Amino acid sequence: MPGKPLLQINNLTTSFRIGDDYYPAVDNVTLTVNENEVLAIVGESGCGKSALALSIMQLHNMERTKMEGEISFNGQNLLSLSLKDLNKIRGKEMGMIFQDPLTALNPLMRVGQQIEEAMKNHLDLSDAEMKKRSLELLQKVGIPNPQRTYMQYPHELSGGMRQRVVIAIAIACEPKFLIADEPTTALDVTIQAQILDLMRDLQKQMKTGIILITHDLGVVAEMADKVAVMYAGEVVEYADVKTLFKNPLHPYTRSLFNSIPSSAKNQDRLHVIKGIVPSLKNLPRTGCRFASRIPWVDASAHEEHPVMREVEQGHFVRCTCYQHFEFPKDAEDLKYDVAES
Repeated sequence: MPGKPLLQINNLTTSFRIGDDYYPAVDNVTLTVNENEVLAIVGESGCGKSALALSIMQLHNMERTKMEGEISFNGQNLLSLSLKDLNKIRGKEMGMIFQDPLTALNPLMRVGQQIEEAMKNHLDLSDAEMKKRSLELLQKVGIPNPQRTYMQYPHELSGGMRQRVVIAIAIACEPKFLIADEPTTALDVTIQAQILDLMRDLQKQMKTGIILITHDLGVVAEMADKVAVMYAGEVVEYADVKTLFKNPLHPYTRSLFNSIPSSAKNQDRLHVIKGIVPSLKNLPRTGCRFASRIPWVDASAHEEHPVMREVEQGHFVRCTCYQHFEFPKDAEDLKYDVAES
């Protein structure tokens, strides 16, 4: 069962400098992650998911980034900490599984050295103790020959093996909080299942709070306790996973579900969400940001300044347009009943 609040994000806005101006990529986001809880963040590429993750870990280039709001971890506002104090928390109490393990790993360092690097900074262990722990971690993440892998370089490993190494590095100091940014991207289905099983086991063993960033709603259904749907830098819907799958309300959430292939219905073609996520410079800052992609919904259905409203206990939706949204008539046969999934 989820425990006490671990990470609390309040009105977080992360803006990137383009030319002489700053443009928010994460816009006024408020979220909470509890101990022993998985919060999934879903949305298309460009919606701000990874920007949010890197904001929490403060891994942006701060010369071109402006961050406002509060990120509270165990009662400390991370945005107010010095780099020295922040580094005491990152790696030890907060870990991150990066999206691309090949670029996350140093190609010039052996796997064992990279796992031990975090331990050297945060744990008081001898070289022999660090090696022993590294081998135990490699075994824990399901690598069949830890002794051999310990001495290998990243390029000698498969994609699934590299992802396991990245997970081993992330959990080396048994963090209380973990961000997994698309941990199963580009892996085959069998390896995906193994990685998800591994993350679930680690959560049970260590009572870790996890933010899982993904565009795969199947992974969300399997792993998440709660779900935040992001679009154009904003959270547009938030609920526990059962509620969201049973009763998605925001037009964007419903469109995502409607794009899923369904074995329950005969489909000649998939529903396509018209248009693309706007670029930061072209992003509308007033009105419903999804309005341009559902042009058949009348402008009067949208709020000028959409806010998150609780429509049922624990279920929040942005903008009143969800009350007026229906798929166009020619797409009726493409509707996807998420309650059957």
